[in-house]
Amino acid sequence: MTREDPDRLSADDAHILGLESTVISGHTLKLVILEPGSGPLDLDALRTAVAERLSRQPRATQRIDTSGSEPRWTAATAFDISDHIRRREDAACASRADLWRAVSTLMSEHLDRERPLWTFDLFGPLGDGREAIAVRIHHAMADGIAAVRFLDDVLWDRHAEPGSRRSRPGVRTDSTQRSKVDEVLRMPAAMHRELGHRGSRSPFDRPISAARELAFTVAPLSELKTIGASRPTRATVNDVLLGIVAGGLRSWLSAGAGTLPRLRAQVPVSLHHRDEGAEVGNRDSFLNIDLPLAEPDPLTRLDRISAETRKRKHLDDADELYDLFHALGRVKRVGEAVQRLAGSAREFSLAISNVPGPPVPVSVAGRRVERLFSSSEPAVHHALRISAISCAGVVGIGLCTDPEALPDIARLAVAMEDSYAELHDAASTP
Repeated sequence: MTREDPDRLSADDAHILGLESTVISGHTLKLVILEPGSGPLDLDALRTAVAERLSRQPRATQRIDTSGSEPRWTAATAFDISDHIRRREDAACASRADLWRAVSTLMSEHLDRERPLWTFDLFGPLGDGREAIAVRIHHAMADGIAAVRFLDDVLWDRHAEPGSRRSRPGVRTDSTQRSKVDEVLRMPAAMHRELGHRGSRSPFDRPISAARELAFTVAPLSELKTIGASRPTRATVNDVLLGIVAGGLRSWLSAGAGTLPRLRAQVPVSLHHRDEGAEVGNRDSFLNIDLPLAEPDPLTRLDRISAETRKRKHLDDADELYDLFHALGRVKRVGEAVQRLAGSAREFSLAISNVPGPPVPVSVAGRRVERLFSSSEPAVHHALRISAISCAGVVGIGLCTDPEALPDIARLAVAMEDSYAELHDAASTP
């Protein structure tokens, strides 16, 4: 986004907007589970509280105008908060299974392009008194880190924030400085590491429809850190998450016929640290990491994943790819060809993201947030997407697929729970 024209969508945001289709809705979803209260959440009070804070997010009252040569942000002509915060009376939710089904349906619905591209939909109360808020934000408006900032600015009650605004979740303050010559010399090697390992056909390389099925599970953040710290070369929380997913996929795919496939996970990497003034929009790149499903030992799987991610981060592959894509993107046909290569099902099998959420307990209208989950939609030829977000010491993991392409995603959620238990027990054994 240029300083001369701040309302023009950046190349990244415009590309994401262009991916929307009849089967791709283009948004991410955050599922907020609230503790039981004395009665249903006061919808009018919530609308008032959010409306008073929308000025902190400049895109919250703007829509995207695509009538010109380039898409631009423009003021919504008739913004009404009730269009964006509503109680879903059409979806009775008595149980967790009911909620999952209702949110799955919501995930498949497109946001209205004539309005700002976000909604808060309330579900419940459930039979146990809990309520849920399904937050949808279009990816053209915010990536994972920017979506967390959106929630912090407009939804969570005011709370004590550790550190300053400068160190808000996901902003990395360290950055290796290299000359332009160094960067040019390093790019071919980064391209080979990330995009030069075409694999066999992925089991998720399937056509998708607009239907969605979601499932969720959790893992304690402190235990993920403990597992990582127990390894000879310390593994990160994200390494441990990838190890858990690898173990779950190993079990889930082993239940079917055939040999375990070679899977590469595309792992988004936030680059907001390169432009700390960028509070909105997309600032991310990726790493493609092999998941060693054939390895039976959970600790060996983790160590192999950790070694690979550590090497890629040391070499700054994500930064190199970001610079390369943006340089090539100035030549339209070349940029489109590179995007097709990077998005090929032979280059990666599934996307697995992990975003740091609020490190302290947060609440909405005085109701504590018990769980926070993230879900991102699958893509054409990538029928499975896994997203994680932390909140006050608990990592919420969301799985999203097209049930026509990959049915019974809840079974993978259970397999991941078993994988966590296996990894935890193995790391705890002297």
